[in-house]
Amino acid sequence: MVNRRGPLNTNALLRKTAPGKEKHCEWPLAKLGAPAFPVILSGLMEEPLIAPSLLSADFSDIRSAIAQIEGAGADWLHLDVMDGRFVPNLTFGPKMVADLRPHTKLPLDVHLMTVEPESLIPGFAEAGADYITFHLEATVHAHRHIQSIRALGAKPGIAIVPSTPVSLLSELLPLVDLVLVMTVNPGFGGQTLIASCLDKCRSLAALRASLGLGFLISVDGGINAQTLHLAAESGAGVLVMGSAFFSAPDPAALVRDARASYKAKDGRV
Repeated sequence: MVNRRGPLNTNALLRKTAPGKEKHCEWPLAKLGAPAFPVILSGLMEEPLIAPSLLSADFSDIRSAIAQIEGAGADWLHLDVMDGRFVPNLTFGPKMVADLRPHTKLPLDVHLMTVEPESLIPGFAEAGADYITFHLEATVHAHRHIQSIRALGAKPGIAIVPSTPVSLLSELLPLVDLVLVMTVNPGFGGQTLIASCLDKCRSLAALRASLGLGFLISVDGGINAQTLHLAAESGAGVLVMGSAFFSAPDPAALVRDARASYKAKDGRV
């Protein structure tokens, strides 16, 4: 299968940087399969990317959920794919992405919480996923799967659960567009943040800077109005929010608060 959407326009991230102050870095190690195009260092973004998770939406009215996400000013649409084996829950397959793709221009951020992710990667790429992230713990041949995702036209991401150290990602960091740090044990929405996991975001941000890389750092689990400031301090650039977003009295205000927490961190407000 071949993804026919074409590459996601990386200029979409430029709006997160003040006009005239866009900062790019050339991704190294292109000969190993890394992208040849310039990318934005997420650590230089003035605002986070907000990625509400459909896991917490009303599955009987997905179109309304998309409208709510877009109306709140969120940036991505996060899709948690669960197989009942890697995690104790079931969600949906590539058809969900294919059905959503015509109804939104937001990037579709697919998070595979499945064993044997290689069996699902082609289907989700063909369906229209922009980012496809799989778990390091779920497979042996992570390097090969990263190459496959990129060859299919999507952006590869790698995820780790709370018990997995950042050090195990060292060989993969130059090759991915996104690293997803789980701050809860995956499988269910509405859990409490494991705050110590945010230390991994700090370590990843330091590695990214020291190696001159450009991957985004995403954080997923327990991110809400009470923990936004912790995420801001950790260096995470993508905030996945599920139950906190869909249960918020005013989701747009939550998105604004998330962005304000990052500006406050750097003394801009």
